[in-house]
Amino acid sequence: MRVCSRSQHREKFTLQPKFAVRPDDLRRALLDFNPQIVHFCGHGSGENGLILESDAGLAQFVPTQALANLFKRFATRGLECVVLNACYSEIQAKEIAQHINYVIGMNSAIGDDAAIKFAVGFYDELGAGWSFEDAYNGGCDAIALQGIPEENTPVFKNLKKSSSNGNKSS
Repeated sequence: MRVCSRSQHREKFTLQPKFAVRPDDLRRALLDFNPQIVHFCGHGSGENGLILESDAGLAQFVPTQALANLFKRFATRGLECVVLNACYSEIQAKEIAQHINYVIGMNSAIGDDAAIKFAVGFYDELGAGWSFEDAYNGGCDAIALQGIPEENTPVFKNLKKSSSNGNKSS
């Protein structure tokens, strides 16, 4: 992956990709790897939830509350950031952000080019040693610098800021 090979702090990152993830695969990956960051690339459908794969190989909606409850359990185990690089995932991001300090979701549909640029910009910033919020801004900048008009699609939720302000989301 380009982002790791050029990163100043690449030794701090271990990537564990999982493809065509089913609900049990997600839960088991969290148990197996105990990640600091979870990055979901896929499809979302707003109120219906994120789409994983069923045991039969079909699309399966994962309810928002079930996802939030799963991530809640890992908040005390070191999970700091969840990136939902999927259309209409702000609903899930808002719920997850009640438990995880840093969460990114998408407030509308996001095209593949914008989603890829966001991920590259996000990890370029993290790899350079910057904060999750800086990485979020770097991802949005990467979209805008390409002239893709979706730089306002990613939304950043910060539990630490919102709890100090008395709000549920920022």
